[in-house]
Amino acid sequence: MQNLLPPELVALATKVIEQNRKIGRRITVAESCTGGLVAAALTEVAGSSDVFDCGFTTYSNDAKQNMLGVSGDLLETFGAVSIAVAWEMAQGALERSGCDVAVAITGVAGPGGGSEKKPVGTVVFAKAEKGKSVDDVVADRKNFGDDKSRADIRLQAVLVALELLLPEDSE
Repeated sequence: MQNLLPPELVALATKVIEQNRKIGRRITVAESCTGGLVAAALTEVAGSSDVFDCGFTTYSNDAKQNMLGVSGDLLETFGAVSIAVAWEMAQGALERSGCDVAVAITGVAGPGGGSEKKPVGTVVFAKAEKGKSVDDVVADRKNFGDDKSRADIRLQAVLVALELLLPEDSE
């Protein structure tokens, strides 16, 4: 077996590592619904330790609070699958790792757990960068569809997260 993960994930992770290596940027991730798959994709690439520092797998709300400093009030008010929580996850990962960029992912991969406001397939992403204003929120909410399998939703979430880790001027 050449790679543990699907080729499209490894190809994009390789691009992320190479592009960030070129500019000397260190990266971290804070994952919930993807359960460490972004970190796994990045570490599938030989030499990724030049760029990838650490990953925070914060599946529970307690872990989000304890490991990343996410506010209990935010979790209670907006829920774990929200731009506010994803943004605080990204900020927490950035601060705790000392990296240059952090991407956070939180969502409802299913098959259960969805609601009318946050159906299965809803995933929220946030990116925080060292030296940028905390008011400069980079976040997005996507719905990959409740007709998709848990695996499909998680795969799409990992691909989006990896895209967010590409330097803005990369092609």
